[in-house]
Amino acid sequence: MTQLPILVVEDEFLIALNIEWVLTCARHRVVALAAARSEALAFADEAKLAFVDLNLSDGLTGPSIACDLAERGITIVYLTANPEQIDPVASTALGYICKPFDERALVAAASIAANGDFNVPGAAAISRFGTDARSATAFRLQA
Repeated sequence: MTQLPILVVEDEFLIALNIEWVLTCARHRVVALAAARSEALAFADEAKLAFVDLNLSDGLTGPSIACDLAERGITIVYLTANPEQIDPVASTALGYICKPFDERALVAAASIAANGDFNVPGAAAISRFGTDARSATAFRLQA
């Protein structure tokens, strides 16, 4: 299985640590935990995949941070309880995982981003964006 270096953009420290722990236990490499734009962009060159929360310590900056990361070729997976706030949608967005999330969804998203195979355990918890990347309308994957 191919593994990608992962950036976690989440301002709630315990949630960020949990995400890091889940991914590390699944043998993925988390390169950094970032709570705001400046931290996320500082580590962008080290990542190929980013899990991005929407509401961060510097406000509703997740969508714009995701777009900045996407310009650098980083695949984006949003983590949010409010998917309607995903605007604009990053061009490299794989989809989003609703909070509270199942840990298997994090591992599945990392596997999907690395290998392009949507037939993995936990994939049903990931909502993918339709073909129109300007819209946050999503559909559920069938596991």
